[in-house]
Amino acid sequence: MTRVYNFSAGPACLPEWVLKKAASEMLDAHNSGMSVMEMSHRSSEFKDIIDTCKARLKRLMNIPDEYEILFLQGGASLQFTMIPLNLEKHNVDLINTGQWTKKALKEHEKLGKVNVVASSAEDNFTYIPKIKQEDLSEDSDYVYICENNTIYGTKYKELPPHAGKLLVADLSSCILSERCDVSKYDLIFAGAQKNMGPAGLTVVIIKKDLIGLADEKTPSMLNYKTYADNDSMFNTPPTYAIYICGLVLEWLETQIGGLENMEKINRQKAKLLYDYIDASKLYSNPVVPEDRSYTNVPFVTGDKDLDTKFVQEAKEAGIVNIKGHRTVGGMRASIYNAMPLEGVEALIAFMRKFEEENYNA
Repeated sequence: MTRVYNFSAGPACLPEWVLKKAASEMLDAHNSGMSVMEMSHRSSEFKDIIDTCKARLKRLMNIPDEYEILFLQGGASLQFTMIPLNLEKHNVDLINTGQWTKKALKEHEKLGKVNVVASSAEDNFTYIPKIKQEDLSEDSDYVYICENNTIYGTKYKELPPHAGKLLVADLSSCILSERCDVSKYDLIFAGAQKNMGPAGLTVVIIKKDLIGLADEKTPSMLNYKTYADNDSMFNTPPTYAIYICGLVLEWLETQIGGLENMEKINRQKAKLLYDYIDASKLYSNPVVPEDRSYTNVPFVTGDKDLDTKFVQEAKEAGIVNIKGHRTVGGMRASIYNAMPLEGVEALIAFMRKFEEENYNA
């Protein structure tokens, strides 16, 4: 069977190195005589897996000692509720940059006061709003952002001002794609299914002094302290997802050479694709150039029927999950870490052929 180039926004493609190693260990992982899926999460074998995963993540991202790494479930969406519950700070300044900040806003409003300090909704989220310190509310406790917007293809290149306030960031679609100064954030969270592993795992990186602030009535399973006190194993964690995440981190360390090299590769892939789109007579990208994402690239032909034809013929050519989100239309290429350069080159070759066959000057 020939593998396709999978441009899905998530669950996304995984590195073949990871898939092959996982396959080789399917029946016997860590000389245990069993699959990771069969292991007790209390076993010494799994303890080694989760400890190694955490240590690799800390090394790769240079996470300072004053931060805790938590492996959770519920997807990034559950964090829309867990964050205000755990910070016990309910006045939030939120910058609205798309679908995921809109959903976060809805959940935050159930627990406290939310001030939308800026929004790019009026232009269908085609840019990142720039704010000043004085735009923030005097009584807000933290600033909330989604750093990379999967659906709309925008990315913060500079973090917003937030002096005197905590910074909380959803990094689901850009974590591990580039170097990251964790010390600039107070809480980072990310669903794993885009750049870290399969669906089912959510990673939270939080300053230790922010753990334990939740009201005593907060349910145990929604309290960060529960997970911090039990090394993320208060209950059965998503064991196989953690195992695959560990292999992804091993791939980044041993095969790619760290996040600096990964960042260079990702910039190269993005530049190739954007350069072609910008030079094309058929395709266009709606995002303000300075705010373009390196990992999610939407583009359109300007003709809905032609977009549909593109998606169909791309699939026949082995290029799948290229259809854009329903709120944007057109196409979207998600070029996360695991998408090889050859995949982007194959997409561009198909785009060129399609343009030659379908563009009428």
